[in-house]
Amino acid sequence: MGIVDKLKQGAEQAKTMAAQAAERAKEEARELNLKRQINNEEEQLGSIVVGLVERGEVSHAELQPGVERIKALRAELEELRSSHPDEATGGSEKAAETSPPEQGQ
Repeated sequence: MGIVDKLKQGAEQAKTMAAQAAERAKEEARELNLKRQINNEEEQLGSIVVGLVERGEVSHAELQPGVERIKALRAELEELRSSHPDEATGGSEKAAETSPPEQGQ
C-alpha cells in the first residue's frame, strides 16, 4: 500500500468518525431539548397546581407543604422588594414572578 492509499484510507476514516460525531451531537442536542421542554411543562403545571391549591379548587396532603413553601418564599421576596423600593424591578416582572399563570396558558 502506497502513501497515497494510506492518506485516502485515513481521510475516509476521519470522514466516518466526523459523521458519527455529528450524529451523536444531534442526538445529544435533541435529548437536551426534550429535557428542557419537559422541565418547562412541569414548571407550568406546577404553577397551575399552586394556583388551584391557593384558590381551594384542589386539595391534597402532598401538595400543601410545597404550596406553603412557595407562599413563604413569595412573602420573603415581597419583603425584600419593599425594603429596597428604589432597586426593585418593574411591576410587570414582579407580577409574573409572584402570580401563577392563568389556567388557559
